[in-house]
Amino acid sequence: MEHWEKLGRLYSPGGGARHPHLLTHAANPLPVHIKDDVYRIYFSGRDEKNRSSVGAVDIDIVKRTVVQEYEGPFFSFGPAGSFYADGVSIGNCYEANGITYMLFMGWQRPKGAHWRGDIGRLKVESDLSLSLDRAEPLMGVNSVDPVSLSYPWVMWNDVKKCYEMWYGSTKTWDTGSGEMLHVLNYAVSKDGHSWQREGLAVPYIEGLAQAFSRPTVLKLRNMYAMWFSYRGYPGRTYRIGHAVSDDGSSWELALDARKIDVSADGWDSEMIEYPYVFQHKGAIYMLYNGNGFGKTGFGLAVLRD
Repeated sequence: MEHWEKLGRLYSPGGGARHPHLLTHAANPLPVHIKDDVYRIYFSGRDEKNRSSVGAVDIDIVKRTVVQEYEGPFFSFGPAGSFYADGVSIGNCYEANGITYMLFMGWQRPKGAHWRGDIGRLKVESDLSLSLDRAEPLMGVNSVDPVSLSYPWVMWNDVKKCYEMWYGSTKTWDTGSGEMLHVLNYAVSKDGHSWQREGLAVPYIEGLAQAFSRPTVLKLRNMYAMWFSYRGYPGRTYRIGHAVSDDGSSWELALDARKIDVSADGWDSEMIEYPYVFQHKGAIYMLYNGNGFGKTGFGLAVLRD
């Protein structure tokens, strides 16, 4: 049975003086290949007010060693009143019309109201620096997504000749148990810029898997395979779950398949979340976070038969 073998923690922020925008956390790891076995792994770090910005570290994923750590942020949270004023949590990258984009969830914490998010987009320049693509969200709330949006993942479908997006959408902040209902929805686009929202993609189970985040998708043996963070009730910490699909729009939960779980002790013993699955030299790897929503850094796992 296919399963994930943990290879250990790759990076944890800490030690010495740190940039004020990247004091703690290395959440939502996002790899961009540089050369050979070296990837630039972007992540969301936090300042003293828990506002997230994008940092990065270059890592050889085979030797599992840090090649270079970057002191300052590649992109910071926005000015007051912007849709990313309280943080930037990154999703994945995709290319459209020769431009590489990095998607993110822009956080807002309105005074006297619940936090919420919209989906934004950065440009990834040729030197791998980042810049804001537009001052307004790529996708904000509407009748399909009336409350809040999160963590997008986009990929091109060469058969359908369209881009596909899976992203988080809040239906309610409290289903009666104290836990929100935050589901994974589906959207399509011909050009990668304008999106048609199709609604619910992944089924949920109240009390077990009803608060999802950070989907990551691969095509494996002509099937779609997705991993995501999920939890089901207050006090339950995140776990990483799995789903499969024939067409990308309608999914079946497979929470016990291709499984990865918390460790018995250590940096990922309390929770495990924010996966990013990618292929390198014939192997399938997963970057993921552990305790404290990325406070203890991120690790690497490989899919074994």
